Amino acid sequence: MKDDDITAHRLLQSIYRDEEVALPVRMRATVESLPYETPKLSATAIATMDGKSFAEALDRCIERSKQPVSLLKGPAPPELPAEELKRPFSNYRNNYRRC
Repeated sequence: MKDDDITAHRLLQSIYRDEEVALPVRMRATVESLPYETPKLSATAIATMDGKSFAEALDRCIERSKQPVSLLKGPAPPELPAEELKRPFSNYRNNYRRC
């Protein structure tokens, strides 16, 4: 195999398998290789279909997505006069964290 064909993971493997390389270097190469050799499970899903098939549930979702988006339920916010909106806000937000 040519040096141009070697991947980063193969290089890390060759480093941590070489007993002539210093142990701290081998340990660092091992730590860097772990996500490639033993990836962790990042998400799981558990669903109960209640006796209905996945295809039926998918069809219902597709039909629901074709409907217009409903706004949040509740009263509309009051309209403010333009003069009030042109004034500066009375309370500015402080973005600095206090220790």
